[in-house]
This record gives sequence, C-alpha cells and structure tokens, in this order.
Amino acid sequence: MSENAPWEHSLHVPNDVRAVTVSRRTLRLILTMHGLIGLVDVAELLATELVSNAVRHTKGPAALRVHWSPPGTLRIRAWDADPRPSEPPQPLAQAAGREDGRGLALVRACADVWGWQPLTRDGSSGKYVWCELAAA
Repeated sequence: MSENAPWEHSLHVPNDVRAVTVSRRTLRLILTMHGLIGLVDVAELLATELVSNAVRHTKGPAALRVHWSPPGTLRIRAWDADPRPSEPPQPLAQAAGREDGRGLALVRACADVWGWQPLTRDGSSGKYVWCELAAA
C-alpha cells in the first residue's frame, strides 16, 4: 500500500475498557500495513488516550477513525455518543502526578493539533475528539 494515496479506517467498539487495547493493536496493524511504522508509537499513545476517554466517560459505544492525507497527515478521531465537550486539558506538568486527567494533556503535548467537534447524524448525537500527526 502506498503512503501517497488517502485512506481511512474505522473501528467501532463497545463501551468496555478492553476496547482500548483492541483499538491500539488495530491501529498498529493499520499503520504497519500502510508503511507508516515511524508514526506507530505516538499514534498508539494518542489513540489510547482518545478511546480511553470515550469509553471511561460515556455510557454508549465508541469508534476509532484513522485517516491519512498525503503528503503526510495522520488524523486520529475517537467518537462517542455524548455531545458535551471534553474537559479542557491541564498543562502536562500539572497533570503528571494525578491518576486521571492526563489523557488530553498528553494529546495536547504529543499531537501537532487537536480539538473536538459535535456530531449529529441520522438522529444520533455525539462528538469526535481528534488529533493530527505530521509524518516527518
């Protein structure tokens, strides 16, 4: 497969903490299959935090979406059924000693850009929390 063609993969997961591990491993396989092994470690960390937030802080199913845009942007999105925005991240230094609240601080620190957007489709509502990585 080529890094020069756009692609997208989606993984729908139940509201189960094991979905985080499944999402991380699936992302590793997708990036490896597309020849993007250099992005795997950071992308896995980001996807883990996004999916973990979706599963831990909502009651419904979730989804991981990964989109590649040539020449080199990887967008990782986690969807959940709660339309409310995520709590703004604290600076990483403040979140470092806490058991919770580090996820979006890590996303902010490791991603090139990140954000969230509400989503309403076919009578369902929710949100995407997303981030992007540029291939070096």
